[in-house]
Amino acid sequence: MKKIFLFTIFFIAFQINAQETYIQCGKLIDTKNGKVVTHKTIIVSGKTIKNIEDGFVNPTKSTNKVIDLKTKTVMPGWIDMHVHLEEESSPTHYIEEFILNDADIAFNAEVFATHTLMAGFTTVRDLGGTGVNVSLRNAINAGKIIGPRIFTAEKALASTGGHADPTNGYRKGLMGNPGPNEGVVNSIEDAKQAVRQRYKNGADWIKITATGGVLSVAKSGTNPQFTQEEMDAIVATAKDYGMKVAAHAHGDEGMQRAIKAGVKTIEHGTEMSDTTMDMMIKYNCYLMPTLTAGKFVAEKAKIANYYPAIVVPKALSIGPRLQTMFSSAFKKGVPFGFGTDAGVFPHGENAKEFIYMSEAGVPFIKALQAATITNAKLLDSDKQIGSIEAGYIADIIATNDDPTQDITTVNNVVFVMKEGVVYKSN
Repeated sequence: MKKIFLFTIFFIAFQINAQETYIQCGKLIDTKNGKVVTHKTIIVSGKTIKNIEDGFVNPTKSTNKVIDLKTKTVMPGWIDMHVHLEEESSPTHYIEEFILNDADIAFNAEVFATHTLMAGFTTVRDLGGTGVNVSLRNAINAGKIIGPRIFTAEKALASTGGHADPTNGYRKGLMGNPGPNEGVVNSIEDAKQAVRQRYKNGADWIKITATGGVLSVAKSGTNPQFTQEEMDAIVATAKDYGMKVAAHAHGDEGMQRAIKAGVKTIEHGTEMSDTTMDMMIKYNCYLMPTLTAGKFVAEKAKIANYYPAIVVPKALSIGPRLQTMFSSAFKKGVPFGFGTDAGVFPHGENAKEFIYMSEAGVPFIKALQAATITNAKLLDSDKQIGSIEAGYIADIIATNDDPTQDITTVNNVVFVMKEGVVYKSN
């Protein structure tokens, strides 16, 4: 009886593993070669892509299924390298840190993660929160909840009063003196300890706030906020622990210090000079332009009381300049990826970044390559995600129209598959 039971379990498992999905694609964007091909069939087996065949191929086994995307444009799942899944912009955002528990943040994050996946983003890099983002990553990986694959920086690192100091704007009785455990750095030793604490807490990346920021309750949005020696220590320690470093930076001096230290990505880059652009190219440092966030904060800053008064002039000044800077950086040949800063604006609207990149002079194919193969490489996952080819994870999405012809179609993703599982389909 025991042998029969074991055989039955084995047979059922074999059937599940043997089932294949045939995705018939009217158009398919080949991200590695930067071109659109037509009439292809993607064969998915389990979590991975088994093969891509010419024409509309039908399965021979009745256990296999067909997904008809003959009128759609198919491409790899998108990767957003700058999100904040624990939060979302609102007029009450600044008071929420005093009234929300970690459990509240976690439930909100689950909703935001779902919105992100349904918008076509199958992988994200979360660049800072309270630490709930680590548990969110783990829950998604375990299949407990729905969301994109997450690489997280856990809590961003700041100096005292810097952009990611969690007590900025508090009354003195609540400010205290956050240290490295809370991601606040004021010396070389603090820098090392803060990185090691992020590693202990489960981070995949390290994020530093190299300059002031727009939405922090502090006066400057551009001043450098780490010494060169502190940045050097952060990057060197992160390297020891197998992590790369992302640097939030609006001001030029802070960017230059971060690039010299060896950070891999610059987030925002608003005041980037020609000299800094040359440094980006020399050091192979990638720009994440976050144009959508810039547009959003500039718009909301015009609404009375949406942001604290100290934030408004920064949002009005910095927001509109991102797109002009990025256009210049693109023309100069600065390496760039795709990062939006979702959470500063509503999650699920990440694809607007493609449109704003297009307005800055970037062809859709180049922007798509940034959001797929470039970002996958930065995540050391370019043999698994970012392309539709045999052996890769089956992260596949589709739009109604061809975004190389009508870029607005990116705002309406009609099909989402992550790791071979369909989460959205008409």
